[in-house]
Amino acid sequence: MEPGSAFADLTSTLEALFATGVGANLDEGSFNELALRVFAFQFGANAVYRGFCKRRGSTPDTVTGWEDVPAVPTTAFKYVDLACVEPSAAEATYVTSGTTSGSERRGRHHVPSVALYRASALPNLRAHLVPEDRALTLLSLIPSPAEAPHSSLSAMMGFVAEEWGEPSVWLGGTGGSIDLEALGRAARDAARRESPVLLAGTAFAFVRLLDELARAGGSLALPEGSRIMETGGFKGRSRTVGREELYGALEARTGVPRGRIVNEYGMTELLSQLYEPVLREGPGASGRHVPPPWLKIRALDPATLAPVPAGTPGLLAFFDLANAGSVSHILTQDVGAVSPDGVRIRGRAEGAEPRGCSLALEDVLGAKEGPG
Repeated sequence: MEPGSAFADLTSTLEALFATGVGANLDEGSFNELALRVFAFQFGANAVYRGFCKRRGSTPDTVTGWEDVPAVPTTAFKYVDLACVEPSAAEATYVTSGTTSGSERRGRHHVPSVALYRASALPNLRAHLVPEDRALTLLSLIPSPAEAPHSSLSAMMGFVAEEWGEPSVWLGGTGGSIDLEALGRAARDAARRESPVLLAGTAFAFVRLLDELARAGGSLALPEGSRIMETGGFKGRSRTVGREELYGALEARTGVPRGRIVNEYGMTELLSQLYEPVLREGPGASGRHVPPPWLKIRALDPATLAPVPAGTPGLLAFFDLANAGSVSHILTQDVGAVSPDGVRIRGRAEGAEPRGCSLALEDVLGAKEGPG
């Protein structure tokens, strides 16, 4: 089954919802109705996912709540194509970062509608990085979409650049070094235009920037009102730096207060992101991430995948309506504690793959069903 008009109708509904932003009036009943509609579409259009759901005894006729929609482990994206279109028909295929050795199998997220991704990503980013709702100068230590066409993070920053227009400066080339001279020029130009800056990068890119500034014996003075978006991303790297050390060094070298450094949590397998609401609520919100209304989070027992009590750490599972073109219910190996005000992320599960994830992956790989 091809998405066709059913997918077009679904994306039209979702894009209208996302356009209302993080204040969207989406109560539990409305979310459940949309989630079940998305599940019914994915069950019909995504052959691998349909086979997985049948192995788990779940169909659109039997599932009445979004929590009972079978969740696919992120590891499954490394082994099967979980898409509602043929991979060759996807508008974009985003690939997980893997390790620096390049030997790790990469996950692939085939996305039929980049416009739906954009519609989800932009209002949420704007709400948490630019709550005053103005155009900033984007200085990106993340490679541009042209340099990294299979990076969902690069695509998201490309949306920002398109939305705000020029000047946007891409300083995160795939070669590994940062052009400090170009970065300094861009910062001075923004200051002349009295434009605050959004400096965006992964944690590792910021470590690299700080190292190069230290070697050069200089600093990077960003205009007043600037802010930093830090996206994590130490996976596979030979060096990590603690969050407090990193943020302290960024404040010292850029002049951006720690209360204006926002951590973003996202992954290739999701098309919605979570942010620390520090610019909306103040520095006390640091360490807590909040989702947009169209993304639900639960913490689950690693062995049984049963929900754990609020505030208790468990494996994080996400139901993302923006993932309408692939699989919306995603089970991760990240650990966090979920409460009504958001989630506190603790990091990756240690040791062997959690039993719940392992059993789910076995069912995905065993779902040998042809299209139709």
